[in-house]
Amino acid sequence: MDAPTTTSGENGMSAGGGWFTPRTTSSIPPPDGDQEPHEDHPDVAVAQRVPVQRSASAVEEGSPDAILVRRTMAEIGPVADKVTSYFYALLFVRHPELRSLFPAAMDAQRDRLLKALLIAAEYLDNTAVLVDHLQDLGRGHRKYGTRAEHYPAVGECLIGALSKYAAVWNPETEAAWVRAYTTISQVMIDAAAADELRTPAWWQAEIVTHDLRTADVAVLTVRPDQPYPFLAGQYTSVETPWWPRVWRHYSFASAPRSDGLLTFHVKAVPAGWVSTALVHRARPGDVIRLGPPAGSMTVDHTTAGGLLCLGGGTGIAPIKALVEDVADHGARRSVEVFYGARSDHDLYDIDTLLRLQQSHPWLSVRAVIDQQAHFQLPDAVRQYGPWNEYEAYLSGPPGMIRSGVDVLRNIGIPPSRIRHDSVEELLVVGD
Repeated sequence: MDAPTTTSGENGMSAGGGWFTPRTTSSIPPPDGDQEPHEDHPDVAVAQRVPVQRSASAVEEGSPDAILVRRTMAEIGPVADKVTSYFYALLFVRHPELRSLFPAAMDAQRDRLLKALLIAAEYLDNTAVLVDHLQDLGRGHRKYGTRAEHYPAVGECLIGALSKYAAVWNPETEAAWVRAYTTISQVMIDAAAADELRTPAWWQAEIVTHDLRTADVAVLTVRPDQPYPFLAGQYTSVETPWWPRVWRHYSFASAPRSDGLLTFHVKAVPAGWVSTALVHRARPGDVIRLGPPAGSMTVDHTTAGGLLCLGGGTGIAPIKALVEDVADHGARRSVEVFYGARSDHDLYDIDTLLRLQQSHPWLSVRAVIDQQAHFQLPDAVRQYGPWNEYEAYLSGPPGMIRSGVDVLRNIGIPPSRIRHDSVEELLVVGD
């Protein structure tokens, strides 16, 4: 299994001070359990859709199978690296034909497996959430070449790895995991089969322009080889010819266009294979591959409320797409954009947003620069409220999203009106 990454892919801001700094703990509480959160549902409460490691008492809550599955996940937590390494060793020894489906370097893949298991364990009793999440994974796995007959091999090796490292492994625990994995895999298989009737597993896309905005940020425009349906605010996965089978997520930086072109903002980050290749190596004429669109950070055009948008770094890309989407629909609903950056240099797309502001009186754009401001972005959001009637959208580094969620909830925005698509990076370990 794989798990979704943040919509800005590898392009979070680098470490440093200010509101961009990732926090080691979070005040985001565990899911309530009686809600129906889902990572790709437009009305998700951010706090509700973030899987967290439960307390010892919470692990023992739920159905018998859920209790046993969560108990195993709690037990393997301290040796998670060994579990995932052993799983892939088993898989490639017993089923060497599957090795070609995975990237040459497996570090990120190991992390994704564990996080996918955490999500599944957390929502095992919440059918609506789990099914929606797994359907998205099943559709997304088509681009890897995953087929229905691969799932039993994965399940066999997963059970083998868990049984080796779990503190308690008995027939009841194994049966619970077999039932859970059978359900999980069947949902993914069915979703992939249905998707195969409608769309390709991936799209080829030729780079038509490559605009280096800063030393490490590029704006790429690509032309897909066939129509690519998506919504403003969504993201996709990208594979480059230089790193086969390594996919990273990037948001669309514009609303759907009549010419069918797609635009992405990419920041090269240290050790970011895909981002570095796209920024420093890619040129017009190169061909990349795109996975299917995903994500729920979209606008509900049946409502007329305002939009409060917080974007940091290349996370401004989907925010700009949302602004264009509102403009395309002709609605004069208030849109308030806060564009966060460390310095003036990092406001690489501010001119585009200011031109949009000049054309649309319902749009307000405010730049909040860490190095100049007496207050940081959360303080600015508080100052310019109230925002009680607004839908909130966040995109950027995990630290920014955590801070932003805290602020928005503290000033009274209901969780059901706080939207973003960052899931994997917000997995919180601990209480």
